[in-house]
Amino acid sequence: MASFVGTYMEREAQDLLVENMSKNLADADEYPALMDIHARCISMIANMWHPQPGEHPIGTATTGSSEAIQLGGLAMKRRWQEKRKAEGKDASKPNIIMGANAQVALLKFARYFDVEARILDVCEESHYRLDPKEVKKNVDENTIGIFVILGSTYTGHYEPVEEISNILDEVEKEHGWDIPIHVDGASGGFIAPFTHAGAGGPKWDFNLPRVHSINVSGHKFGLVYVGLGWVIWRDRQYLPKDLIFQLHYLGGTEESFALNFSRPGLQVIGQYYNIIRLGFDGYREVMENCLRNARLLSKALERTGWYVCVSDIHRKKGEYEFRGVGGVQPYHEGETSADYNEGLPVVAFRFSDQFKNDFPDVKQESISLLLRAKQYIIPITERVMASEPIDLAALQGKPTSLARRQGKPEAKPLKKVTRAKAGEGTHHPMAKGGHRSVC
Repeated sequence: MASFVGTYMEREAQDLLVENMSKNLADADEYPALMDIHARCISMIANMWHPQPGEHPIGTATTGSSEAIQLGGLAMKRRWQEKRKAEGKDASKPNIIMGANAQVALLKFARYFDVEARILDVCEESHYRLDPKEVKKNVDENTIGIFVILGSTYTGHYEPVEEISNILDEVEKEHGWDIPIHVDGASGGFIAPFTHAGAGGPKWDFNLPRVHSINVSGHKFGLVYVGLGWVIWRDRQYLPKDLIFQLHYLGGTEESFALNFSRPGLQVIGQYYNIIRLGFDGYREVMENCLRNARLLSKALERTGWYVCVSDIHRKKGEYEFRGVGGVQPYHEGETSADYNEGLPVVAFRFSDQFKNDFPDVKQESISLLLRAKQYIIPITERVMASEPIDLAALQGKPTSLARRQGKPEAKPLKKVTRAKAGEGTHHPMAKGGHRSVC
């Protein structure tokens, strides 16, 4: 229940993936149709993020957002180095800004590529995300860029891309430092373009000139099986030329700027299938349904009086405080995500203060372990805030089949249930994993 990775695709999509399991995404001469599909996916995804007239987006499929983030960060670092060297300045001490809620892939970039990670505290006041007020205090001439997260792994909150961009505009006016933004849209990149709530503000993507690149996971809310990410730059000028390699040994001339080379192309085909199959309206239906499910669960948890949600997607737009069991708003016919705070369909919650006072010996870890025994995996995460640690449990709202989303019963063959005799082996319905049984 805590997985951000897709575990369901339609039967026709699965058949298509199996048929193309042997196709190599790196070999354009051998599989030209696959490369055309790859190019179409790049074009359609880039178009979701509003490139500006005259710009020519460029991008690539990756094995996930982890690889995509490395590429986005590398491009910012290399452009910063080139500019510093052209000005005759020292280029040996790069740093990058991110919030303490950053996913491990962002930290990997800093460690693997020798960039100082300036990790800014998050707190309840900043909604457990990067605090824009801290950005201006921590940037300097060596800042290669800022990782802004569109959908925190821990609480689902979107970071305010436009507000941070405006602050960086002020910094450039005062100091002359042109600091770009890479948006980590691993989850939110496929949610914000489709939901009525959007990203909470009118701009978060290539509508903002300071956003140079965006990544997204196809295997999350792109609804493809694991092993697919995307990174796109708003224009070719933002991808340094020395990160692009020309290859000739597969028969023709190819360009490569991913960290991996040979890999199956089936996930790219799966992404193309979903985009064509669902279209804008289909993706909107899926994402709105995920958010409705997450809101329902959030409200149900808070109505028990035992839990308080740290995520805010179930609260009316602009409200961020738990107002007691009596303050939980009921569902109203016709409402959409636009009536609530924007964010991922994530339910992050903790024990209420009243519960901790009444049952001080009960730990959240114990609840998590008991649920794990029933094949419900709900992680406990201790996030270190600026003030004090807070234990969170997180659930992930997941897409279901079209039949379920439309309220239609799915046709399944009836199973004959028999009672096992003494001495015979029995098979628990979740013995091979809980995904199918739970969902």
